[in-house]
Amino acid sequence: MIKLYLYTKTQPRQELNFDKTAVYLGRVPENDLVLPHAVVSKKHACFIQKGDKVYIQDLKSSNGTFVNGKKISAPQAITSLDKVAIGEFWLQLAEEVSVITGMPQPTATVAAPPVKPVEKPVAKPMEKPPLPKKPPEEKTPSKITATAPPVRPAVSPESQKLTEVKRQIHKRLIESLDLRRSDIRKLADKDLYKKTGDNIRQILEEMQGDIPGNVNIDALVKEILDEALGLGPLEDLLTNPDISEIMVNGKDRIYVERRGKLELSGKTFSSDEAVLSIIERIVSPLGRRIDESSPLVDARLKDGSRVNAIIPPLALKGPTITIRKFFKDPLKIHDLVRFGTLSPEMAEFLKLCVEARQNIVISGGTGSGKTTTLNILSSFIPTDERIVTIEDAAELQLPQDHVVSLESRPPNIEGKGAILIRDLVRNALRMRPDRIVVGECRGGEALDMLQAMNTGHDGSLTTAHANAPRDALSRLETMVMMSGMELPLRAIREQIASAVNVVVQQSRLSCGSRKVTHICEISGMEGDIITMQEIFVFKPSGFDENGKTVGRFEATGFIPKFYEDLRRRGIPVNLGIFETERDKLAAGRK
Repeated sequence: MIKLYLYTKTQPRQELNFDKTAVYLGRVPENDLVLPHAVVSKKHACFIQKGDKVYIQDLKSSNGTFVNGKKISAPQAITSLDKVAIGEFWLQLAEEVSVITGMPQPTATVAAPPVKPVEKPVAKPMEKPPLPKKPPEEKTPSKITATAPPVRPAVSPESQKLTEVKRQIHKRLIESLDLRRSDIRKLADKDLYKKTGDNIRQILEEMQGDIPGNVNIDALVKEILDEALGLGPLEDLLTNPDISEIMVNGKDRIYVERRGKLELSGKTFSSDEAVLSIIERIVSPLGRRIDESSPLVDARLKDGSRVNAIIPPLALKGPTITIRKFFKDPLKIHDLVRFGTLSPEMAEFLKLCVEARQNIVISGGTGSGKTTTLNILSSFIPTDERIVTIEDAAELQLPQDHVVSLESRPPNIEGKGAILIRDLVRNALRMRPDRIVVGECRGGEALDMLQAMNTGHDGSLTTAHANAPRDALSRLETMVMMSGMELPLRAIREQIASAVNVVVQQSRLSCGSRKVTHICEISGMEGDIITMQEIFVFKPSGFDENGKTVGRFEATGFIPKFYEDLRRRGIPVNLGIFETERDKLAAGRK
């Protein structure tokens, strides 16, 4: 028998008894203990009794199972002193387990009466001694559902007290230093950090009686200092190389993407006001604002990481921040090959496409890695060419010297002064560019981009949201129509067919990995239809033991038209990269 205590933020402790040696926990009714919350998986975890020990095992859940704040990856033995956190819920073993009877033994704090020798006849082998009767209210149902799911993580009283202490310290720190009036350009100044740290320690000495005894003072000072002058709990997440994206859903709900999978970070802000302060600290140096009249903003950090922030009244549960991190050292094409995003043959082909001034559109869904691929392909542009980059929030990190970076501007408080991507594309044509790189086409600027590609600016690159190469062409058609120019559909398709040479389709798979699934060449028009030919494709074949998609990249055997042009001009090309698997088998090279 396994006996548990269940804690939540909004409910008193529940005592749960299970007359079995394996207790399954999850979101759906088939579990022994139903935890109805979105962050809990259908089959999330299991308590298992083996002999006199109880183990907790995670069942490959989406957000993980934590023991004493640490995520487990294998079955772990626990005692009544260990805290098991699953989403919004917190569980503990109520008592030690008896191997002989399967019944809980009394704890050390309860005086157990001495057990007299049993004088009655021994029960027959197939009979079980009757269990003691329990009051009706203590009867345990076969399935237990935690009612009224909480809206905040279940935390211990000590954690609640520490959060309140941090809130008080932060408030007193603002009053003593008046940080809100500090010049943003001096926030990184060592003297300001030292002065602030000294003030925090002085406040801690004054509040010594209110601070839990097991708290690491140095760690607490750093945490408050980060929140006062830096980005608070996000500082450690930003420096973690395994984390690629940070999502703040509220002051106490911070998720991260780690190796393609979303998980709860365990980090929290002290209050919604602290989150607002961080947002203001990000957008102020960029000359942007966020308030009730303009409650959403796109911005970037100093390292180039992209930031999107939304505040109430649009964000109903508090200020929200999404940060897409950029690597300190920009990725190279060989990194994508190493990650399994594309094959060496595909990398060689894309490099030659850029060098041969082919116009390229990189399409894909949100978070598929389009901007990363765009940055890598742009790095192949020769250094003697003039490049103009145009983005909403500057992210591209090109190594060339002759680069002009342009960034759009939102309207001011009066609703005036906005500079759109389309305005910048038109202006770029007057700046004598050899190549134009648009971070993403979202609207009418697609028409200007196509016209630029058709009027002497070969080798330009852009990205677009689409789930397949053919969808990318339809998306371009729609964006051209958004320009306000009433063009016949055939004229639009002729513009696309003559402007775009190559479509690179990138996808984020269900396992979290990113793949270039198609590389296609636009070959012309047949009637009113744009013709497209696949050059490389990714063919999945299943999943490995870690749940990652496995498959292989294959050439279709089609040789792009521009390769023939290069051969006629005497430029050496490697036609071997287009060999199909059948060709390799026939030649005995497989």
